[in-house]
Amino acid sequence: MDGIYLLGKIELNNQVKISIITPCYNRANELLHLLESLADQTIDKNLFELIICDDGSTDTTTKLINNWQKKNFFKIKYLKQENKGPGAARNLGLKNSDGDLIAFIDSDCEADINWLDIIYKSYKRNNFDACGGPDGSKENFTILQKAIDYSMTSFFTTGGMRGHSKRMIATFYPRTHNMAVKKSLYQKIGGFGSLRHGQDIEFSNRMIRSGAYVKFLKDAIVYHRRRTSLKQFFKQVFNWGVARINLYMLDHKMLELVHFLPSFALIGSVITVFISMYLNFSLFQLVMFFILPLSFVSFLGCYQKKDFRIFPLLFLVIPIQIFGYGLGFIKAYILRVLLKKSEFTGFVKNYYK
Repeated sequence: MDGIYLLGKIELNNQVKISIITPCYNRANELLHLLESLADQTIDKNLFELIICDDGSTDTTTKLINNWQKKNFFKIKYLKQENKGPGAARNLGLKNSDGDLIAFIDSDCEADINWLDIIYKSYKRNNFDACGGPDGSKENFTILQKAIDYSMTSFFTTGGMRGHSKRMIATFYPRTHNMAVKKSLYQKIGGFGSLRHGQDIEFSNRMIRSGAYVKFLKDAIVYHRRRTSLKQFFKQVFNWGVARINLYMLDHKMLELVHFLPSFALIGSVITVFISMYLNFSLFQLVMFFILPLSFVSFLGCYQKKDFRIFPLLFLVIPIQIFGYGLGFIKAYILRVLLKKSEFTGFVKNYYK
């Protein structure tokens, strides 16, 4: 296979029913947590294989995977390609998968001990075409990661869109940090597209448009080690705002009214500041206008996470998420929808720094 090499002895047999695909790029330190979590799965280890799709890593990923293959906890297939992006890496895994059911989990995630067992039993019971589940945080995560997790999963922010609430306010699109799909469905709709960001939503959209039965499994949880700095987080949410417009340009159904809300919040905040200056509002009145609702949501986050240390961080993380997404959305909307420019990708250089 051109551009692919395999490390270690790989024995695949008819017992392999599930293929787990994980793309990675210089994530050896985080991959260790994923590998340990898969070794602890309650499901029979003979029922799944893990396919690590290395997108040109230059760190110790090769050594790490080679060592884990020797431990023989479960079947591991290691594929490597030149750096082409996560979509190409996932497609590489799809082409080399042996399972009837293909699960996706990202390299910065850990699987709950029952994650695969819940997916497998639900698949056997309901025979869904695809499924997705929520992501969360663990007690040993940093307080910044916990704050970001709450901001990402709260119903008051984006939890109602990303599969963290029974009261979803937008179409649920399974995402590749926690997704499974029947191989027959993949063969019907094809692999991942070329979008740098939002490719999993575009993939899920094709699943839904095909008439597939897509199920949300609220108990199939993965733990997401999110960005480790506010700068990284801003770049990420900015690019997600950009991605929503790129998705809209592919299929208008992938843009719903709820996706405009962060942009409305950003524009509304700017207008509020100018109005307050015109009406001679005091600085105290202006600050309280923003502080009171933010304090309420932040307090709920502390209560939910049972960690009041995240309270001051939420005052930064929540606005960064809403305004960063809104800013990326507005810029991409102007460039792509109004000015008819070609695809805009947002931050590319030093995205992970």
